Amino acid sequence: MPAALVRAFNASTLWGLEWKENQRDFKVHRPFGVSFICSHANAVKQIVKCRGAPGMSEAMPTSVGGLVMNPLGKPMLPSEQKVYDVVLKQAAMVNDVKQQKGINVLDVKPEIVSPSTIELLNEAYERCGEVCAEYAKTFYLGTLLMTPDRRKAIWAIYVWCRRTDELVDGPNASHITPLALDRWEQRLEDLFLGRPYDMLDAALSDTVLKYPVDIQPFRDMIEGMRMDLRKSRYKNFNELYLYCYYVAGTVGLMSVPIMGIAPESKATTESVYNAALALGIANQLTNILRDVGEDACRGRIYLPQDELAQFGLSDEDIFAGKVTDRWRAFMKDQIKRARMFFDEAEKGVTELDKASRWPVWASLILYRQILDAIEANDYDNFTKRAFVGKVKKFLSLPIAYTQAFVQPVVTSKFARAS
Repeated sequence: MPAALVRAFNASTLWGLEWKENQRDFKVHRPFGVSFICSHANAVKQIVKCRGAPGMSEAMPTSVGGLVMNPLGKPMLPSEQKVYDVVLKQAAMVNDVKQQKGINVLDVKPEIVSPSTIELLNEAYERCGEVCAEYAKTFYLGTLLMTPDRRKAIWAIYVWCRRTDELVDGPNASHITPLALDRWEQRLEDLFLGRPYDMLDAALSDTVLKYPVDIQPFRDMIEGMRMDLRKSRYKNFNELYLYCYYVAGTVGLMSVPIMGIAPESKATTESVYNAALALGIANQLTNILRDVGEDACRGRIYLPQDELAQFGLSDEDIFAGKVTDRWRAFMKDQIKRARMFFDEAEKGVTELDKASRWPVWASLILYRQILDAIEANDYDNFTKRAFVGKVKKFLSLPIAYTQAFVQPVVTSKFARAS
C-alpha cells in the first residue's frame, strides 16, 4: 500500500470524516485510488447489464376482506406497504440474477485488476473485519463460519452501517447537519459507481459489484439518520415502524444477497426478505425498549404516543422515570409485539445458506434475551439497563450454532407456489 495512503488512513478517524475547523459540517476525503476506479469501470457497466430492470415477480401480500395483511396477520399500515414495495424490489433483483442464463454475477470481475488494487482491497476488507471484531464480537465470531467472500462482504456492510449510525449517535453527533447527511449520501452514490472515497468505502464498493445489492436500503438508512435530526416523538406505530425500518430493517435487506438462500430452500425470495426485515424491526424495537431511560435523558421518546395515552401515560411519566402498574402493563404490550416480530424472523433464518445462519441466529437469540432481562428488572428501563451477561451470552452460542444446521422446513407461508 502506498505510504501516503497509509498515512491518510491512519490519520483519519474510523469513520473517514474530516472536520472543518470552526464549522459544523464535514467534507469527505478525495476518491480512493484512481487505479481502483479505472479497474472497476467496466465491471460496473457489466453488472448493471446483468441485473437488468427488476420485475415484480413475487406473490403479493395476503388480502382478507379487501384489506392487505402484513406477515403478522394484521392489516398492513401505510408505512408497512411502503417498506413492502422495497422488499419486492430487492426480491425481484435477486430473482432476475438467478434467471440470467450462463451469467454468474459473483464471477463478474474487472477486465484489468492490478496487483496494487488487489492488495488495497485485501487491506480494506481486513480493516473492516477488525472493526467488526471490536464492536460486534459475537456477530463477528458467527461470520467466521461463512465463506471468505461472504464474510468479507458482510464486514463491509457492517462497517458502512456503523459509520452511518455514528453520524448521529457518535461523539461528533452534535455537529452533524442535514447538509452533512446529504454529502454522505452523495458519497454512497459514488461508491456504488465504483468511486470510493477511502479504504472502508472501497470494501463496500467492491462488495456491491459482486453481489446483487441494491442501493435503496442504504439510502433509506441515511433517511433514518435524517429522522433522528428532526424528530424526537412518534405519534403512532405507523410512524415508529417506518423509523425502525430505516435504521435497522434496512440491514436485513442489505444482508440477504450476501448471506444467500439455501439451495434446498423451497421458500420464496420475498418471504426470506420479509423475515430479514422482521428481524431488523424486532432488534430495533428491543433497542428502544432497553434504552427508554437513556433516550429520555436526551429528550427523545421512541414510543408510540397514542399507545402511551391508551395506558394513561404521557411524556411526563417517561421523564419522571417511575415504574408503575400502568407502565408495566404498557411494557408488557410492547414486549409482546417485539416478540411477534422475532417469531416472524425465526421462520426465515433456516432458509438462509447454512454457512450464513450462525450470526443471524446468535443475534436473534441474544436480542430476545434482552427482552427477558427487561422483564427480570420488573420493567425498570429508566434506571436499569437490560443486558445479557457474558456467561449467558457464551452459553447461547452453542444453541445458535445448533440451530444454524437445522434444515429448512417448508410451511404454507414460505413455500413456493407449485
